[in-house]
Amino acid sequence: MTDMVELRESSWRRPAVLAAVVLAGIAGWAVLRYQGEAPVSAPAAAPAPVAASAAPVAIPTVKTIPGMPPVPDAKNVYSETATAISPALQGDLERIYVPNLRSNDVYVVDPQAMKVVDRFKVGVSPQHIVPSWDLRTLWVTNNAEGRTDGSLTPVDPKTGKPGEAVAVDDPYNMYFTPDGRSAIVVAEGRKRLDFRDPKTMIEQYSIDVPDCPGVNHADFSIDGRYAIFTCEFAGTLVKVDLVERKVLGYLKLQMPATRLKERPGAARTPAGQVWEPGESEVCTVTKGMPQDIRISPDGTRFYVADMHADGVHIIDGDAFRQVGFIQTGLGAHGLYPSRDGKRLYVANRGPHKIHGSRRATAGSR
Repeated sequence: MTDMVELRESSWRRPAVLAAVVLAGIAGWAVLRYQGEAPVSAPAAAPAPVAASAAPVAIPTVKTIPGMPPVPDAKNVYSETATAISPALQGDLERIYVPNLRSNDVYVVDPQAMKVVDRFKVGVSPQHIVPSWDLRTLWVTNNAEGRTDGSLTPVDPKTGKPGEAVAVDDPYNMYFTPDGRSAIVVAEGRKRLDFRDPKTMIEQYSIDVPDCPGVNHADFSIDGRYAIFTCEFAGTLVKVDLVERKVLGYLKLQMPATRLKERPGAARTPAGQVWEPGESEVCTVTKGMPQDIRISPDGTRFYVADMHADGVHIIDGDAFRQVGFIQTGLGAHGLYPSRDGKRLYVANRGPHKIHGSRRATAGSR
């Protein structure tokens, strides 16, 4: 499975979403809208005017780990993503970079012209493209699945051109610690997290996650003290203490009583129309297939997309327990928060299987 990255003149502090739910299928997407702790079925009424003499409301702060940038608004970790533009991005090309797993190259797309403007070779089996902590490098993760010649290819966002690849073992995915001191190479096939120098990629230390086959995607706590990774082939999550450098535990995800039924060859919903989920079936699978994970703006919840459950698990991050589930669509996979942090878009791939089929049920989002 591959992902793409779009680089624009704006920066995301960290991925996150908001806190309780309204679910609507809009133009093929599943959209989660959150206010407070209960489902909302209609837009909230406009707040009453505040008297001019009212005292200003104090914005709570977050005590983050040393070296991590501050969180200006503890109620919304996304507060800086809507309007703030990092000076580091000045002069960068506006491009979309798409890794191709089969051809071992990256396509470069001009989003204004809507056309491919470049294509270059990288290592074997490129999976993801990850912006560095300082936003000055795009790293292509070439995990060379089933082989031993994995690598990371750096791309200069100012020129859109690749540099010399760095040999790295099994880099399926990659993240950067909130303090910027380490790159976390997700060695999926090794059941291991390799912490490396963010510039040179020289290994610093590793954390084994032996009970997490298919270690995959991750997100960080609001204070940067821990991360939660999804275990794709075990239907579980693993929580890792980034300060003490150890595994804190594993959590098995609970499957729903029913899930959506695949309808191979079903007619696709026309663009711009509301997607209808169709019939459901008794969920007989005993474990899920968790994919993407995102934290809520206030840091109290994590949302986990599950391809087998056709929806999103809700996790209390600090207590590390499941507190809810939201059905979205067939093969829930990617989670993408809006810049203002008010909506979470769920990309539903269509089938329950990783690779699907040529006539799989149409996906939605």
